[in-house]
Amino acid sequence: MGTPRRRHAQRVPLFGSSHYVVSMYPTVAEALALPVIRRGRPRVIAGAAGMQRRVRWVHAAEVADIAHLLRGGELVLTTGIALPEDPAGLTRYVDDLAAVGASGLVVELVRRWADEVPGALVATAEKHGLPLVTLARETRFVSVTEAVVALIVDAQLAELRAAEQVHETFTALTVAGAEPAEVLREVARTSGLPVVLETLGHEVLAYDAAGQDPTALLTEWGARSQAVSLPERTAYHEGSGWLVTVVGARGADWGRLVIVSPDPPPHRHVVVAERAASALAVHRLVARDRESLERQTHRTLLTQLLGRPPQDLPARAAALGVPLDRRQLVGVAIRPGTASAPAQALATQEVLRDLAEATALATRRVTVPALVGVVDDTSVRALLSLPPAAGMDGVLRRLAREVHRTAAATQHALPVVIAVGTTVSSTADVRRSLGEAAHIAGAALRSPGNRLYHRLDDVRLRGLLHLLREDERVRAFADRELGALINRDVNQGSRLVELLRCYCENGGNKSAAAAAAHLSRTAYYQQLSRIEQVLGVSLEDPESVLSLYVALLVQEMGEP
Repeated sequence: MGTPRRRHAQRVPLFGSSHYVVSMYPTVAEALALPVIRRGRPRVIAGAAGMQRRVRWVHAAEVADIAHLLRGGELVLTTGIALPEDPAGLTRYVDDLAAVGASGLVVELVRRWADEVPGALVATAEKHGLPLVTLARETRFVSVTEAVVALIVDAQLAELRAAEQVHETFTALTVAGAEPAEVLREVARTSGLPVVLETLGHEVLAYDAAGQDPTALLTEWGARSQAVSLPERTAYHEGSGWLVTVVGARGADWGRLVIVSPDPPPHRHVVVAERAASALAVHRLVARDRESLERQTHRTLLTQLLGRPPQDLPARAAALGVPLDRRQLVGVAIRPGTASAPAQALATQEVLRDLAEATALATRRVTVPALVGVVDDTSVRALLSLPPAAGMDGVLRRLAREVHRTAAATQHALPVVIAVGTTVSSTADVRRSLGEAAHIAGAALRSPGNRLYHRLDDVRLRGLLHLLREDERVRAFADRELGALINRDVNQGSRLVELLRCYCENGGNKSAAAAAAHLSRTAYYQQLSRIEQVLGVSLEDPESVLSLYVALLVQEMGEP
């Protein structure tokens, strides 16, 4: 039982700290394999379970009260000539060595004991798992010390060279502005171990499974991560097999980097973790005006849901706190919805990024698990995940109010249009729900009304046409209806299409249409007659007006 305690005490492998890096040092078994010790015919007579203990130093001592002078990790060499005679004294001697963390005890059987050591030594060493080794031949302890120290120095130099290479690699990544995925890929390649970047709230932002099963890596990640609490910025948690380092800069910590290492990590892995954390922190500082890492992660998952989702996507989403299995899933689209500025000026990446952060804040405030990100140049998309028994309408109302409130509080103070797709229950149908939401949002921009959010039946004809806007037959219909009028406007600089739109939008009321067009009624009537001549139709015919209005709506769908 002594071995686990020592490993726990050595779990914080910090470069340059007072803690020594256990994996830099050879094990007791490796030390016994050295020729200078093998010539003494070593035999392990107790504590074989501790043969993988690390040897930090070799200390030859013939006094019984040596323990208080040790620091731990020493392989103690003795001939036994000054050890106690009585079993109680011998037991206390081994107890003290185990208590300070000695790696092992080597006894030369020449001067004090010829054939075997006393049973008290054997029993106590076995109890503590402290390797007890006898040497049948006389051995020069100074030669043993030199050989083991040389082994230690060689191991340290190898680790330091590896650490130097790690420094160079991650410095190059930092200077190049590498994205988090690139940094984690290098961590996995260098260490050969899975790595996860998480928020301080234990949500997975990015990971690299290093060729292992990602589902197994991410399953119940949040609960497992919450159980790993460490006081140091970089530490190895033996119970979970995690090497953890805090990620942040300028006193603003925002995440943790976890390397899944079943065995205590070597020094170079500690350097890898800390250098990777530095690169990630620098990237966040440089990219603070760009999309946040959380939004990037959500955007990646949403993009994959709109395409062909990989098998590990549900596990990745669950690790972000958004379970997809056995849930109600609904796609939402949020678009800037002001008429005071051109749409192309509003739908910039900067505005959409702010709107995405506002939407994510709203989902957190109403405690709705959601993936939120910008997946195109027009809108923010969100995928809501609710339990099967949750009341969807009530959730949507609360969320819509909060989105309107948070969007109004951004630097752009934007009014927004919120659209909701069909509720689905499987990831295979999420694409349809997200697509519907985007179509509805586009249609709702030109629909009258001041709704909290829009569904497909709220946008009526515009919604139908928005869903059909990519159909070539619908486009051909609009071209046939309006082609001659559009050509007339282009060739002669007239505004007949605009005037026709005023007529249709005012339900055929010529006086109201003239006012909307800022023309006198006489001048407007003349323009209507010209429209009839160009198109060869009568604007008194309801079917003709309906066909032209549908064609105008289709034309709007193709505009930015």
